Amino acid sequence: MNRQDICNYKQEICDYIRKKYGMDPEYKWRRYSEYAIFRHADNNKQFALLTTVPRKKIGLGSTGTEDVIDLKIDDMFFRDMLIQQDGILPSCQTNRMRWISVVLDGTVPEEQLRDLIDMSFMATASARKKEKVRPPKEWIIPANPKYFDIVHAFDNAEIINWKQGAGIKTGDTVYMYVGAPVSAVLYKCKVTETGIPYKRKNPHISIKALMRIQLQRRYAPDQYTFSVLKEKYGIHAVRGPRGIPASLSADLGQ
Repeated sequence: MNRQDICNYKQEICDYIRKKYGMDPEYKWRRYSEYAIFRHADNNKQFALLTTVPRKKIGLGSTGTEDVIDLKIDDMFFRDMLIQQDGILPSCQTNRMRWISVVLDGTVPEEQLRDLIDMSFMATASARKKEKVRPPKEWIIPANPKYFDIVHAFDNAEIINWKQGAGIKTGDTVYMYVGAPVSAVLYKCKVTETGIPYKRKNPHISIKALMRIQLQRRYAPDQYTFSVLKEKYGIHAVRGPRGIPASLSADLGQ
């Protein structure tokens, strides 16, 4: 992107937040007049910070600068997966353990960036706002058959417990994408309960809470494969909970 494209992109981000959450950016520093903060009115917590940082500071080179947006990700397992992706880095402006910096050069798809903004909003919102702020949402969530026999999980029960996904709440719909060797969406489920206490940590997975999900529909393994998700719907990875395009939502519901 050239400088004008980046400015337009930043304006689109501000417009998205203004339209969805009714919030305008704050410009607090005279020296850095383009730096913008978005914060909740009820608890004063920041959920997004638009800045320009030296490329050297974020490990992208020795000269020049990059425009970034800092966002909070409460799920550390998901956050660690995100920073393996091109265009997403540990934040150099805020708490590096809970925040990420997304480079605004087009590397991260706009739809994913909006999902991350929504996740940061929810991670910093008050309990009352979290309950009120959004209607039920549809997600794709990953399931690794190496660690759990998800292929046969619903053979004997229609309701199972699953790792609580960041941003997912009761009433949401989750589509379970089963990883290799299946590499396809197999199940549509309704989230019936969240925040079930649970602790498990090993080199492969960290779980702090569970959600209860109820099977609603099965899909054939060759119906929504990874190649179909990529080529038809623009989904290039399912590394953690993510929203889905309207076109995929419509097809999955048919």
